[in-house]
Amino acid sequence: MKTSFAEVIESCLDHYTAQTWKWDDYPQYGSLVSVSDASKTIFGLVTHVQTGSIDPTRTPFAYQKTEEELQAEQPQIFEFLKTTFSVQVLGYQLKGDERILYLVPPTPSKIHSFVATCPPHVNAQFFSKTDYLHVLFAFAASVPNLDELLLVLIKQLVDCKVFDASYLDAFSQTFTLLSGNNYRRLKSLLNRVEPLLLAGNV
Repeated sequence: MKTSFAEVIESCLDHYTAQTWKWDDYPQYGSLVSVSDASKTIFGLVTHVQTGSIDPTRTPFAYQKTEEELQAEQPQIFEFLKTTFSVQVLGYQLKGDERILYLVPPTPSKIHSFVATCPPHVNAQFFSKTDYLHVLFAFAASVPNLDELLLVLIKQLVDCKVFDASYLDAFSQTFTLLSGNNYRRLKSLLNRVEPLLLAGNV
């Protein structure tokens, strides 16, 4: 069962921006989300999350009080908050077809489409191959801090028992190819991945 929590407010073929229905209910950085229409489901990775004022003439003010105190004394201030997040599209799945295509879809996500979190079995299917890295690297210039995003993603995959020794080998080979045989960059990334693997007993 999909759990929708936001909707698309800006969209193009390779990425979109969504706004959450509740300002404090937002997706994790690096998590997989989906948007569906009558013909397909589009999958993407959360690359940025931002909370601010919904009214450009009103900005949050530091009250030196806890959220609980503010909720009790001035609950109206939270009505002016909004949270938006950016999603890099990585692939799609046609209705009636179990295969995932790691390609930019032929049409963008529609404005006001609902954004849903992906359940564990969908995450496992989507990340079972490293093909998504090809799309991610193709748009690396528009993805802030790509290596940081990959580290967060790897941690999630380790926690979900998707990232094992064989997956690490496939990931490293694909990363090396897409980074132009940048072994220093790969070594730096793997040095930071090692503690995540040890914590997950990989």
